[in-house]
Amino acid sequence: MPLQPSIPSSPAVRRVAIVGGGPAGLMAADVLSGRGLAVDLYDAMPSVGRKFLLAGRGGLNLTHSEPTAVLLGRYAERTEHLRAAITAFDGPAVRDWAAGLGIATFVGSSGRVFPVDMKAAPLLRAWLHRLRAAGVRVHTRHRWTGWDAQGALAFDSPAGPVVHAADACVLALGGASWPRLGSDAAWVPLLQAGGVAVAPLRPANCGFDVAPTAPGRSGWSDHLRQRFAGQPVKPVVGRFTDPSGRTESLQGEFVVTDTGIEGSLVYAFSARLREAIAAHGHATWEIDLLPQHTPAQVLAETARPRGSRSLSTHLKSRLGLGGLKMALLHELLAPAQLDDPAQLAQALKGCRLTLARPRPVAEAISTAGGIPFEALDDGAMLRALPGVFCAGEMLDWEAPTGGYLLTACLATGRVAGEGVLRWLQQAGPRAAAA
Repeated sequence: MPLQPSIPSSPAVRRVAIVGGGPAGLMAADVLSGRGLAVDLYDAMPSVGRKFLLAGRGGLNLTHSEPTAVLLGRYAERTEHLRAAITAFDGPAVRDWAAGLGIATFVGSSGRVFPVDMKAAPLLRAWLHRLRAAGVRVHTRHRWTGWDAQGALAFDSPAGPVVHAADACVLALGGASWPRLGSDAAWVPLLQAGGVAVAPLRPANCGFDVAPTAPGRSGWSDHLRQRFAGQPVKPVVGRFTDPSGRTESLQGEFVVTDTGIEGSLVYAFSARLREAIAAHGHATWEIDLLPQHTPAQVLAETARPRGSRSLSTHLKSRLGLGGLKMALLHELLAPAQLDDPAQLAQALKGCRLTLARPRPVAEAISTAGGIPFEALDDGAMLRALPGVFCAGEMLDWEAPTGGYLLTACLATGRVAGEGVLRWLQQAGPRAAAA
């Protein structure tokens, strides 16, 4: 049912509940507790920040050092919706915030920003220490199940069902990626029942399954899968051409998997590849296997007589082509194409890989879809449910890896916290109910 105003017995005490203990929820708690509000933070997992800690296992990429105008462009069609939030909490602001927690940062060679020790755990510990010192009460193993008949937030806990009445609440429950860490999208039907539109959740920054590379196969050949699955292909340039004819190229590396491809270069193209598959049933990704050589250089070497040497030996000695790249050529080209110098050179500079489907959203790094920005006011409050604010990956935006995901989660958590403050000041305290 719609939210109903409910004045607490002590209007001087403002109580806010935050549901979700990831970066967006913790940032909202930081903003609100810093202004003296009573904050209760709930999370379904045994501890908070689990996906945050996993993201930091290979080095916690906090944000990116590129200019704010460039950083904003990484959010594609949601740039304008996120402009105010990220302009107010951009890369330098994220670094200042981390410094305030005693965490020094540095800019890597790629422009990405990391803690000096590369780890997520020290930052999370310092953050939680500050929140607890500000009076934030953390309730783990509490799974949100909606609202009770009186409008109080309802939870399943180890002690059984519990309820919590608050003047406002912030939902920061994540998307649908890595559900074992808490982001299982169980919130979707709860909000839809309250009249909130939710765009379908789809995988973002994900891997893809390849289309069968020969009749009778389900994807890669057994030979390629058994010999090379898990190995990186580098350096390469990936290219994708959209229906309007616009081509984008990026250099990097990707990994061959049992069913297809994944890795940072693939993730950079994942939104466009996913949409192409949705529209046409497949997507074509082109790979330059020899980006350090010009087409003319490659053709000169493929046309060079090789005598008794095998093609693999010839290409390795003349062009430095490694075993996995050669295996991809054998996988994707017919014998006649391998024997034709012009067709072989063309494939080396533009090997075409057909992708059949993205990997499931549960395997993705992040999620596309969620609550449209149009369903929120400027303070991140749901128009359909006054007093309920949303932040983080629940919202309908996506971005590539490189610090952009965490930056937007922190920035939208900050907006939600500030939105709660303004709403309570303007409307007076209300109980967050449904």
